[in-house]
Amino acid sequence: MKKRYLFLALSLTLGACGQTQQSVQSDDQTQPDYLNMQLSIDERVADLVARMTIDEKIAQMYNDAPAIERLGVPAYDYWNEALHGVARAGKATVFPQAIGMAAMWDGPLLHDIATAISDEGRAKHHFFADNDARYRYTGLTFWSPNINIFRDPRWGRGQETYGEDPYLTGELGVQFIEGLQGDDPNYLKTAATAKHFAVHNGPEISRHSDNYVVSDKDLYETYLPAFEKAVVEADVEAVMCAYNRVNDLPACGSDMLLKDILRGKYQFDGHVMSDCGAIADFYDPDAHGVVKAPAVAAAWAVTSGTDLNCGTGRLSTFANLHFALQKGLISEALIDQAVSRLFKTRFKLGMFDDPESVKYAAIPMDVVGSDDHLALTQRASEKSLVLLKNNGVLPLKPGIRVAVIGPNANNEDVLLGNYNGLPIAPVTPLHAIKDYLGEDNVSYAPGSPIIADIYGHYEPLDAAVLSHDKGGAQQPGLVGRYYRVEREPVTDFTDVSASGKRVGQPVKTRVDETIDFYWERSPIDDKVLSEFGVVWEGNLTPETSGEYRFSDDATVYIDDSEVDGTVTLEAGKRYAFRAERLFLKNPWGNTIPNIRLSWLNTSADLQQEALDVIENAEVILVMAGISPRIEGEEMPVKLDGFNYGDRTDIDLPDVQQQLIQKLEATGKPVVLVNFSGSAMALNWENENLDAIVQAFYPGEKAGTAIARVLWGEANPSGRLPVTFYRNLDGFADFDDYDMTNRTYRYFDGEVLYPFGYGLSYSDFRYSALSAPASHNSAQPLTLEVDISNSSDTDGEEVTQVYFSMPDAPVNTPRRELKGFTRTAISAGEKQTVAITVDADELTYIDEQGNKQPYTGKLVVSVGSGQPNYLSENQYQQAEVVLQ
Repeated sequence: MKKRYLFLALSLTLGACGQTQQSVQSDDQTQPDYLNMQLSIDERVADLVARMTIDEKIAQMYNDAPAIERLGVPAYDYWNEALHGVARAGKATVFPQAIGMAAMWDGPLLHDIATAISDEGRAKHHFFADNDARYRYTGLTFWSPNINIFRDPRWGRGQETYGEDPYLTGELGVQFIEGLQGDDPNYLKTAATAKHFAVHNGPEISRHSDNYVVSDKDLYETYLPAFEKAVVEADVEAVMCAYNRVNDLPACGSDMLLKDILRGKYQFDGHVMSDCGAIADFYDPDAHGVVKAPAVAAAWAVTSGTDLNCGTGRLSTFANLHFALQKGLISEALIDQAVSRLFKTRFKLGMFDDPESVKYAAIPMDVVGSDDHLALTQRASEKSLVLLKNNGVLPLKPGIRVAVIGPNANNEDVLLGNYNGLPIAPVTPLHAIKDYLGEDNVSYAPGSPIIADIYGHYEPLDAAVLSHDKGGAQQPGLVGRYYRVEREPVTDFTDVSASGKRVGQPVKTRVDETIDFYWERSPIDDKVLSEFGVVWEGNLTPETSGEYRFSDDATVYIDDSEVDGTVTLEAGKRYAFRAERLFLKNPWGNTIPNIRLSWLNTSADLQQEALDVIENAEVILVMAGISPRIEGEEMPVKLDGFNYGDRTDIDLPDVQQQLIQKLEATGKPVVLVNFSGSAMALNWENENLDAIVQAFYPGEKAGTAIARVLWGEANPSGRLPVTFYRNLDGFADFDDYDMTNRTYRYFDGEVLYPFGYGLSYSDFRYSALSAPASHNSAQPLTLEVDISNSSDTDGEEVTQVYFSMPDAPVNTPRRELKGFTRTAISAGEKQTVAITVDADELTYIDEQGNKQPYTGKLVVSVGSGQPNYLSENQYQQAEVVLQ
């Protein structure tokens, strides 16, 4: 009976997250303590770790931890992403990219978004686990948010952050973490991760070898405050250490960062993971090269406090901990400490408990892409859009004829940003505007590539051009043959990615009208993440002659020749067409199989097409900017203005500038909607165009949101979370981490659009600021101000509080954001808004990095943005003497 009880108990406990039901061997044949839900998590973790062999412990320190079958511990991969939606795990609601969510300046809404993301994450995790899919991107440990400071507009990954300000980043980070982790007193909903700790924000190309030297003042004033809030206020479960060195030491081996600050000052009690491959950088001579042997790197990282090694294709350096133990470089006690921290997270997630006791285990899959979540992402999109200029052309009149021009008008990529899932129901600006006005009132042309040979207007191949022979006649679509596959052994160890081949006869044959699929379950055996291959065959008959390029979703053959680059095709000519693709489980990670094969004619005169289609338009709407295909994480992109994911200038690509200038020369009103994850120098555009909207990467319902804002159904209320500079003149080198002349807090030059800036269709006016003449700096400071909406349009105002500390004994920021709030104010209404600033914000950082209470004159500004960029009625200012 005892053995049966043990098996049943384990079946229940591991069922909470769909884990494998395994029998557990115990010396006394009683239930092991780690399955006893009456004991504390610490007691249960200690019991489980004590039962492990040293080999089992070390293997649990990899991101892709294997199963321990004898103990009933399932395999688990810690790597999952949820930056602005559950990422890389198939379909999920895609919210605006992090920089766009920051532009909402709305903490409660961000909390709601994170709650929706964690709902979807929980549902997807249980779906995968119930189908015995235990790969990367299926777990509950999400490596989000990215709370690094976007200190330089050249950084390609800045789109993943909440902008350039430590206060805004910290406040939003807390909301996001709390939404991900849930509100249950006993269990985590998901485990959030604050990254990258620390002093990490480019350049991408040299991040594995760079040593960033920072002063104590900059460290504690700029680079660490958001992490402190994440740990102290939000109780974030995990922290990811960065690739770079900080003051000579690798961030994942820095006692200062991990021991003294994180676990010492902040009292962090969760687990620390490396960025992926960061431990290998310790010994890689082309990276940091600070040690010669992997075992030394592994021992160093664990001793400093890195518990988990994300290795990716560079494999796990922590596998060398066996040798480190043998040579006395590390103790088993430190390994036990790391493994205990990791399992404590899994226990807090309820992975070893009765599912009925974990309320989050019951979240159903139908929350993924639910109507509520799609409505939420549209709402977030609307609030993230920032109106930068408007000479009165906006909002547009109903029924107006428009030309929609630009490489991002019908480009799904710019809705999604990076670290994204597959959208449920994406809406591009072109589709939304056609739906809003009717197709007869909308003309369209892409006008240009994004840059060079990077295009935004690929179109799917469909039955209009695809056919197959049936009984001597052409029928729409291709014949799709679906095969089982067989893995091939690795023979080329310079590339150990998965390889295989089709075997046998097709399991299934059918006609597919287009190659656009998402398979939650395999089309050949109905299993989740099963392997298969497909060959589509038939004919392709182009409607227009030209040089065509196909997307890289499949290997394409025209007349039995593989297409590499472009291929010349004639209109009306029938070509034999074949496309092939294998869907294999990658050793380093998996996602739901999907494919969308698309193409475009690269020889078309795109600019002339745009000039032709605007003839009957009353207003030209230009959807321009850049793309996450050319700005992002360590990308293989080397183009004019772009360097491996980062930027070398901040202008629009030349080909788009030329297009916009020709459109403006027609004399028709031109409205620019700019898509980018980073600041753009829209100088000419600001001088010459009628209106400009900054969209960032605004989520899957972006098209609907943009149309509603352009036609006034939604009132723009977004504010910039970064400064838009005129150029990069006077900027220090990208890898110089001194904060002098960086961000609005220290920049002393002229800017195009300041941090915190954004226009509205309403007219908000500030009056009657109430602030004390003197105040005890040890107490919170409460400010009140009246805001009137003197227009006839309802709107939402983002009120911002800035402090200046002219009497500080050290150099302090020119001004600093210290509070903000959103308020809905109806037309003609006046409201009194109160903002309380914590006493902890009434401080400055001294040269030693210590937080000191400020005494003396405090200049307080409350208004629509930074005071020196506002008209007199848009802000109120006061002086408070702090004692």
